[in-house]
Amino acid sequence: MSTGGLVDTFGRTATDLRVSLTDRCNLRCSYCMPAEGLDWLPHEETLTDDEVVRLITIGVERLGIEEVRFTGGEPLVRRGLVDIVRRTAQLRPRPETSLTTNALGLQRTAQALAEAGLDRVNVSLDTIRREHFLEITRRDRLDDVVRGLEAAKEAGLGPVKVNAVLLRGVNDDQGPELLRWCLERGYELRFIEQMPLDAQHVWRRDTMVTADEIFASLESQFELTPAEEPRGSAPAELFTVDGGPATVGVIASVTRPFCGDCDRVRLTADGQVRNCLFAREESDLRAALRGGADDEEIADRWRAAMMTKRPGHGIDDTSFLQPTRPMSAIGG
Repeated sequence: MSTGGLVDTFGRTATDLRVSLTDRCNLRCSYCMPAEGLDWLPHEETLTDDEVVRLITIGVERLGIEEVRFTGGEPLVRRGLVDIVRRTAQLRPRPETSLTTNALGLQRTAQALAEAGLDRVNVSLDTIRREHFLEITRRDRLDDVVRGLEAAKEAGLGPVKVNAVLLRGVNDDQGPELLRWCLERGYELRFIEQMPLDAQHVWRRDTMVTADEIFASLESQFELTPAEEPRGSAPAELFTVDGGPATVGVIASVTRPFCGDCDRVRLTADGQVRNCLFAREESDLRAALRGGADDEEIADRWRAAMMTKRPGHGIDDTSFLQPTRPMSAIGG
Protein backbone atom coordinates (compact mmCIF):
# COMPACT_ATOMS: atom_id res chain seq x y z
CA MET A 1 0.00 0.00 0.00
CA SER A 2 1.26 3.46 -0.93
CA THR A 3 0.40 6.79 0.62
CA GLY A 4 0.50 10.39 -0.50
CA GLY A 5 -0.56 12.23 -3.60
CA LEU A 6 0.05 11.97 -7.32
CA VAL A 7 3.78 12.66 -7.45
CA ASP A 8 5.98 11.87 -10.44
CA THR A 9 9.69 11.09 -10.54
CA PHE A 10 10.53 14.73 -11.31
CA GLY A 11 8.90 16.00 -8.12
CA ARG A 12 5.75 17.42 -9.70
CA THR A 13 2.48 16.85 -7.85
CA ALA A 14 -0.81 16.65 -9.73
CA THR A 15 -3.64 18.46 -7.95
CA ASP A 16 -5.69 19.47 -11.02
CA LEU A 17 -7.86 16.68 -12.43
CA ARG A 18 -9.39 16.99 -15.91
CA VAL A 19 -12.33 14.60 -16.26
CA SER A 20 -13.63 13.84 -19.74
CA LEU A 21 -17.31 12.90 -19.49
CA THR A 22 -17.77 11.96 -23.14
CA ASP A 23 -15.88 11.84 -26.41
CA ARG A 24 -18.98 13.03 -28.30
CA CYS A 25 -19.34 16.58 -29.56
CA ASN A 26 -22.04 18.56 -31.36
CA LEU A 27 -19.54 20.69 -33.31
CA ARG A 28 -17.02 19.54 -35.92
CA CYS A 29 -14.14 21.96 -35.47
CA SER A 30 -11.71 21.57 -38.34
CA TYR A 31 -8.64 21.43 -36.08
CA CYS A 32 -10.16 18.66 -33.96
CA MET A 33 -12.08 16.20 -36.12
CA PRO A 34 -13.28 15.53 -39.66
CA ALA A 35 -16.62 16.85 -40.93
CA GLU A 36 -18.26 13.43 -40.64
CA GLY A 37 -17.26 13.10 -37.00
CA LEU A 38 -15.57 10.11 -35.37
CA ASP A 39 -16.47 6.65 -34.15
CA TRP A 40 -17.70 7.37 -30.63
CA LEU A 41 -17.03 5.14 -27.65
CA PRO A 42 -19.65 2.43 -27.20
CA HIS A 43 -21.95 3.21 -24.29
CA GLU A 44 -20.78 0.20 -22.27
CA GLU A 45 -17.16 1.39 -22.42
CA THR A 46 -17.98 4.82 -21.00
CA LEU A 47 -17.82 5.26 -17.24
CA THR A 48 -21.20 5.46 -15.52
CA ASP A 49 -22.05 8.49 -13.41
CA ASP A 50 -21.35 6.50 -10.24
CA GLU A 51 -17.98 5.35 -11.58
CA VAL A 52 -17.00 8.90 -12.50
CA VAL A 53 -17.91 10.17 -9.04
CA ARG A 54 -16.13 7.29 -7.33
CA LEU A 55 -12.87 8.04 -9.15
CA ILE A 56 -13.17 11.76 -8.42
CA THR A 57 -13.82 10.92 -4.77
CA ILE A 58 -10.69 8.77 -4.61
CA GLY A 59 -8.75 11.59 -6.24
CA VAL A 60 -9.98 14.19 -3.78
CA GLU A 61 -10.05 12.19 -0.55
CA ARG A 62 -6.95 10.04 -1.03
CA LEU A 63 -4.74 11.67 -3.66
CA GLY A 64 -4.85 15.40 -2.95
CA ILE A 65 -6.87 16.57 -5.96
CA GLU A 66 -7.90 20.20 -5.38
CA GLU A 67 -9.45 21.16 -8.72
CA VAL A 68 -11.78 19.20 -10.97
CA ARG A 69 -12.52 20.37 -14.49
CA PHE A 70 -15.14 18.58 -16.56
CA THR A 71 -14.32 18.30 -20.25
CA GLY A 72 -15.20 16.28 -23.33
CA GLY A 73 -15.82 16.02 -26.23
CA GLU A 74 -18.63 18.31 -25.15
CA PRO A 75 -19.58 17.71 -21.50
CA LEU A 76 -22.98 19.39 -21.85
CA VAL A 77 -24.17 16.41 -23.92
CA ARG A 78 -23.68 14.16 -20.88
CA ARG A 79 -27.12 13.65 -19.36
CA GLY A 80 -25.86 13.19 -15.82
CA LEU A 81 -23.64 16.28 -15.82
CA VAL A 82 -25.56 18.34 -13.26
CA ASP A 83 -25.73 15.45 -10.79
CA ILE A 84 -22.03 14.65 -11.25
CA VAL A 85 -21.20 18.30 -10.54
CA ARG A 86 -23.44 18.30 -7.46
CA ARG A 87 -21.88 15.17 -6.01
CA THR A 88 -18.38 16.46 -6.72
CA ALA A 89 -19.07 19.80 -5.04
CA GLN A 90 -20.28 17.94 -1.94
CA LEU A 91 -16.91 16.24 -1.42
CA ARG A 92 -14.67 17.29 1.46
CA PRO A 93 -12.28 18.91 1.15
CA ARG A 94 -14.38 20.62 -1.53
CA PRO A 95 -12.54 20.82 -4.85
CA GLU A 96 -12.82 23.83 -7.13
CA THR A 97 -15.08 22.81 -10.01
CA SER A 98 -15.10 24.11 -13.56
CA LEU A 99 -16.31 23.17 -17.02
CA THR A 100 -14.76 23.49 -20.47
CA THR A 101 -17.55 23.71 -23.03
CA ASN A 102 -18.51 24.97 -26.47
CA ALA A 103 -21.55 26.55 -24.74
CA LEU A 104 -24.17 24.93 -26.96
CA GLY A 105 -26.98 24.33 -24.47
CA LEU A 106 -25.34 26.39 -21.75
CA GLN A 107 -28.19 28.90 -21.89
CA ARG A 108 -30.52 26.15 -20.61
CA THR A 109 -28.18 24.63 -18.03
CA ALA A 110 -26.03 27.44 -16.61
CA GLN A 111 -28.30 28.18 -13.64
CA ALA A 112 -28.73 24.50 -12.75
CA LEU A 113 -24.98 23.96 -12.92
CA ALA A 114 -24.35 26.97 -10.68
CA GLU A 115 -26.89 25.71 -8.15
CA ALA A 116 -25.25 22.28 -8.26
CA GLY A 117 -21.94 23.84 -7.22
CA LEU A 118 -20.07 24.56 -10.44
CA ASP A 119 -17.70 27.46 -9.86
CA ARG A 120 -16.86 28.67 -13.37
CA VAL A 121 -16.76 27.90 -17.08
CA ASN A 122 -14.28 28.09 -19.94
CA VAL A 123 -15.96 28.52 -23.31
CA SER A 124 -14.31 27.72 -26.63
CA LEU A 125 -14.90 30.50 -29.16
CA ASP A 126 -12.44 31.15 -31.98
CA THR A 127 -14.23 33.95 -33.85
CA ILE A 128 -17.20 36.29 -33.53
CA ARG A 129 -17.72 36.41 -37.29
CA ARG A 130 -20.60 34.17 -38.30
CA GLU A 131 -19.10 33.03 -41.61
CA HIS A 132 -15.82 32.05 -39.98
CA PHE A 133 -17.57 30.34 -37.07
CA LEU A 134 -19.41 28.22 -39.62
CA GLU A 135 -16.18 27.54 -41.51
CA ILE A 136 -14.29 26.42 -38.39
CA THR A 137 -17.04 24.49 -36.57
CA ARG A 138 -19.08 23.40 -39.61
CA ARG A 139 -22.20 24.44 -37.68
CA ASP A 140 -24.14 27.73 -37.78
CA ARG A 141 -24.43 28.06 -33.99
CA LEU A 142 -22.63 31.29 -33.09
CA ASP A 143 -25.78 32.82 -31.58
CA ASP A 144 -26.17 29.84 -29.26
CA VAL A 145 -22.60 30.25 -28.01
CA VAL A 146 -23.12 33.96 -27.37
CA ARG A 147 -26.32 33.26 -25.43
CA GLY A 148 -24.56 30.53 -23.48
CA LEU A 149 -21.81 32.93 -22.46
CA GLU A 150 -24.37 35.49 -21.32
CA ALA A 151 -26.23 32.86 -19.30
CA ALA A 152 -23.01 31.71 -17.61
CA LYS A 153 -22.19 35.26 -16.56
CA GLU A 154 -25.72 35.85 -15.29
CA ALA A 155 -25.60 32.61 -13.30
CA GLY A 156 -22.39 33.72 -11.58
CA LEU A 157 -20.12 31.14 -13.20
CA GLY A 158 -17.23 33.52 -13.26
CA PRO A 159 -14.76 34.57 -14.14
CA VAL A 160 -16.11 33.46 -17.51
CA LYS A 161 -13.13 32.57 -19.66
CA VAL A 162 -13.03 32.32 -23.44
CA ASN A 163 -10.53 30.00 -25.13
CA ALA A 164 -9.59 30.79 -28.73
CA VAL A 165 -7.42 29.07 -31.32
CA LEU A 166 -6.17 31.16 -34.25
CA LEU A 167 -5.84 29.32 -37.56
CA ARG A 168 -3.62 30.60 -40.32
CA GLY A 169 -5.57 31.93 -43.25
CA VAL A 170 -8.89 31.63 -41.42
CA ASN A 171 -9.06 33.83 -38.30
CA ASP A 172 -5.41 34.68 -37.62
CA ASP A 173 -6.15 38.38 -38.17
CA GLN A 174 -9.00 38.46 -35.64
CA GLY A 175 -7.14 38.41 -32.32
CA PRO A 176 -7.61 42.11 -31.49
CA GLU A 177 -11.24 41.97 -32.58
CA LEU A 178 -11.99 39.02 -30.33
CA LEU A 179 -10.14 40.61 -27.42
CA ARG A 180 -12.12 43.83 -27.72
CA TRP A 181 -15.37 41.87 -27.86
CA CYS A 182 -14.45 39.97 -24.68
CA LEU A 183 -13.31 43.12 -22.85
CA GLU A 184 -16.63 44.82 -23.59
CA ARG A 185 -18.52 41.90 -22.04
CA GLY A 186 -16.27 41.15 -19.09
CA TYR A 187 -14.96 37.81 -20.33
CA GLU A 188 -11.34 36.74 -19.82
CA LEU A 189 -9.76 35.76 -23.13
CA ARG A 190 -7.08 33.11 -23.48
CA PHE A 191 -5.48 32.30 -26.81
CA ILE A 192 -4.23 28.73 -27.23
CA GLU A 193 -1.60 27.67 -29.72
CA GLN A 194 -2.96 24.98 -32.00
CA MET A 195 -1.63 21.65 -30.74
CA PRO A 196 -0.96 18.31 -32.47
CA LEU A 197 -4.16 16.68 -31.20
CA ASP A 198 -6.33 16.59 -34.32
CA ALA A 199 -7.94 13.32 -35.39
CA GLN A 200 -6.72 13.81 -38.94
CA HIS A 201 -3.04 14.12 -37.88
CA VAL A 202 -2.43 17.00 -40.30
CA TRP A 203 -1.05 19.48 -37.71
CA ARG A 204 2.23 21.08 -38.73
CA ARG A 205 4.34 23.31 -36.56
CA ASP A 206 5.42 25.47 -39.49
CA THR A 207 1.82 26.46 -40.26
CA MET A 208 0.47 27.07 -36.74
CA VAL A 209 0.01 30.60 -35.40
CA THR A 210 2.62 31.07 -32.68
CA ALA A 211 2.46 32.97 -29.40
CA ASP A 212 4.87 35.57 -30.79
CA GLU A 213 2.52 36.21 -33.69
CA ILE A 214 -0.46 36.46 -31.35
CA PHE A 215 1.32 39.01 -29.16
CA ALA A 216 2.38 41.05 -32.19
CA SER A 217 -1.18 41.14 -33.46
CA LEU A 218 -2.63 42.19 -30.10
CA GLU A 219 0.04 44.84 -29.54
CA SER A 220 -0.93 46.51 -32.80
CA GLN A 221 -4.05 47.76 -31.01
CA PHE A 222 -3.49 47.29 -27.26
CA GLU A 223 -0.79 47.94 -24.70
CA LEU A 224 0.16 44.70 -23.00
CA THR A 225 2.08 44.54 -19.72
CA PRO A 226 3.18 41.31 -18.04
CA ALA A 227 0.85 40.58 -15.13
CA GLU A 228 2.35 40.99 -11.68
CA GLU A 229 0.60 37.98 -10.20
CA PRO A 230 2.78 34.85 -10.17
CA ARG A 231 1.96 32.36 -12.91
CA GLY A 232 2.61 29.29 -10.79
CA SER A 233 1.34 26.17 -12.56
CA ALA A 234 -1.21 28.06 -14.65
CA PRO A 235 -0.84 27.29 -18.36
CA ALA A 236 -1.60 30.85 -19.49
CA GLU A 237 0.99 33.62 -19.59
CA LEU A 238 -1.03 36.66 -18.48
CA PHE A 239 -0.80 40.30 -19.54
CA THR A 240 -2.78 43.32 -18.39
CA VAL A 241 -4.51 45.17 -21.21
CA ASP A 242 -4.15 48.95 -21.50
CA GLY A 243 -3.12 49.28 -17.87
CA GLY A 244 -5.66 46.81 -16.51
CA PRO A 245 -7.44 45.51 -14.61
CA ALA A 246 -8.49 43.34 -17.56
CA THR A 247 -6.05 40.66 -18.70
CA VAL A 248 -5.43 38.50 -21.72
CA GLY A 249 -3.53 35.25 -21.70
CA VAL A 250 -1.67 33.07 -24.16
CA ILE A 251 -1.26 29.33 -23.63
CA ALA A 252 1.84 28.55 -25.67
CA SER A 253 2.03 24.80 -25.16
CA VAL A 254 4.14 24.34 -28.28
CA THR A 255 6.58 27.26 -28.45
CA ARG A 256 6.83 28.08 -24.73
CA PRO A 257 6.15 24.77 -22.94
CA PHE A 258 5.52 24.85 -19.20
CA CYS A 259 5.90 21.13 -18.51
CA GLY A 260 8.20 21.69 -15.54
CA ASP A 261 5.35 23.29 -13.57
CA CYS A 262 2.57 20.96 -14.73
CA ASP A 263 0.11 19.94 -12.01
CA ARG A 264 -2.48 18.22 -14.21
CA VAL A 265 -3.68 14.66 -14.66
CA ARG A 266 -6.43 13.48 -16.99
CA LEU A 267 -9.15 10.86 -16.79
CA THR A 268 -10.76 9.82 -20.08
CA ALA A 269 -14.44 9.02 -20.52
CA ASP A 270 -13.60 5.31 -20.60
CA GLY A 271 -11.64 5.40 -17.36
CA GLN A 272 -8.03 5.70 -18.53
CA VAL A 273 -5.49 7.81 -16.64
CA ARG A 274 -3.31 10.02 -18.84
CA ASN A 275 -0.45 11.67 -16.97
CA CYS A 276 0.20 14.08 -19.87
CA LEU A 277 -2.00 15.53 -22.57
CA PHE A 278 0.47 14.22 -25.15
CA ALA A 279 1.09 10.83 -23.56
CA ARG A 280 0.89 7.76 -25.77
CA GLU A 281 0.41 5.44 -22.80
CA GLU A 282 -2.63 5.13 -20.55
CA SER A 283 -3.39 3.31 -17.30
CA ASP A 284 -6.72 1.52 -17.04
CA LEU A 285 -8.77 2.30 -13.93
CA ARG A 286 -12.08 1.16 -15.42
CA ALA A 287 -11.00 -2.48 -15.34
CA ALA A 288 -10.03 -2.13 -11.69
CA LEU A 289 -13.36 -0.48 -10.88
CA ARG A 290 -15.38 -3.15 -12.59
CA GLY A 291 -13.14 -5.95 -11.31
CA GLY A 292 -13.99 -5.23 -7.69
CA ALA A 293 -10.86 -3.33 -6.59
CA ASP A 294 -11.22 -1.31 -3.42
CA ASP A 295 -10.51 2.41 -3.25
CA GLU A 296 -6.96 2.02 -1.96
CA GLU A 297 -6.00 -0.39 -4.74
CA ILE A 298 -7.35 2.05 -7.30
CA ALA A 299 -5.45 4.89 -5.62
CA ASP A 300 -2.25 2.83 -5.78
CA ARG A 301 -2.76 2.19 -9.49
CA TRP A 302 -3.31 5.90 -10.03
CA ARG A 303 -0.11 6.76 -8.14
CA ALA A 304 1.82 4.23 -10.22
CA ALA A 305 0.46 5.78 -13.42
CA MET A 306 1.94 9.14 -12.44
CA MET A 307 5.40 7.69 -11.92
CA THR A 308 5.84 7.18 -15.67
CA LYS A 309 5.19 10.84 -16.51
CA ARG A 310 7.94 12.23 -18.71
CA PRO A 311 9.75 15.52 -18.08
CA GLY A 312 8.08 17.18 -21.09
CA HIS A 313 5.77 16.59 -24.01
CA GLY A 314 8.67 16.44 -26.48
CA ILE A 315 6.96 18.16 -29.41
CA ASP A 316 10.32 19.60 -30.45
CA ASP A 317 11.97 16.18 -30.38
CA THR A 318 12.45 14.53 -33.76
CA SER A 319 11.05 11.32 -32.27
CA PHE A 320 7.78 12.98 -31.19
CA LEU A 321 4.69 11.03 -32.18
CA GLN A 322 1.22 12.53 -31.93
CA PRO A 323 -1.07 10.74 -29.46
CA THR A 324 -3.31 8.13 -31.03
CA ARG A 325 -6.37 9.69 -29.46
CA PRO A 326 -7.49 13.15 -30.58
CA MET A 327 -8.33 15.94 -28.16
CA SER A 328 -12.05 15.09 -28.26
CA ALA A 329 -11.30 11.63 -26.85
CA ILE A 330 -8.70 12.77 -24.32
CA GLY A 331 -10.33 15.77 -22.68
CA GLY A 332 -8.67 19.18 -22.42
